[in-house]
Formats: sequence, structure tokens, C-alpha cells
Amino acid sequence: MNIKLLAIGKTDNKSLQTLIDDYTKRLSFYIKFDLEVIPDIKNVKNLSESQQKEKEGELILSKLSATDQLILLDENGKTFSSVGFSEELQKKMNSGVKTLVFVIGGPYGFSETVYKKAQGKVSLSLMTFSHQMVRLFFIEQLYRGFTILRNEPYHHQ
Repeated sequence: MNIKLLAIGKTDNKSLQTLIDDYTKRLSFYIKFDLEVIPDIKNVKNLSESQQKEKEGELILSKLSATDQLILLDENGKTFSSVGFSEELQKKMNSGVKTLVFVIGGPYGFSETVYKKAQGKVSLSLMTFSHQMVRLFFIEQLYRGFTILRNEPYHHQ
């Protein structure tokens, strides 16, 4: 299985980017993982919130192939413990999913079209985090999930 994380807008905090790069490298020992950044929409001042979500949605959907399974990182998604998330990853691998695509949306969330295309939603927390921090937290949780599946000592219960 391949895992892809799509995110709107670049990470401009060098410290966060260094940590994202570190966990991306660690994760590569377990699975093929790609972080793809979709550039910010230009001239957002001239767009309504819904127009911005629609334009971002078009860009997100253009990055998907027909067989990809789309999971949105969304505040209204299902919450997991780290062990529960690792079990969910295992289920996806066992079910033969070829590419699992997680998406971090823009500042206003996702368009209705993206919600309709998604096969699930995951919430990392009830708290709100910056989109840049969510990338780090999510990639770290992916890494943690694979260390749990391999019974490695990274995660302590």
C-alpha cells in the first residue's frame, strides 16, 4: 500500500519543516509515503469562502486516481487512539487498498464535492491546530502506527 498526504499551502516554518522531513524519512522504512503540497490559491481576497473551497477542491480531486481511497483530515471525523489508528491502517492494508490518500484542506475546510468523494474522515483532535502543525502531527502518527504494528518500542502503553 502507498500512502499520500495532500496539503494546501507550503510550510513556511523551517523548524516544523525539519521535523516533517525527519518523520517522512523515518516513515519511508515502513511504507511508500509521499507528501504533496498543493500551492495556495492566488488572489483569495477576491473569492468568497465557498469559491475558495471549490477551487481548492478541484485541485485536490485532480491529484487523485480512480482507485485511490480518499480520507479527509476533518474536525468532524472519527477519532482514534494511536493503537486504534494503527489497527485502521492494518485493515486498509489487508483490504487491498493500493493508495490511501489523506488530505489536509485549506482554511475553510473542504468543498461539498470533496466530501462526497471521500471514503472517510479522521479527526486528530477536538482542538484546532495550524495546518502546518497538522502535517507534522499526522505524519508522526503514521510513523507511530507502523511502529505499533511492528511491535517496536517507540510507542509505550
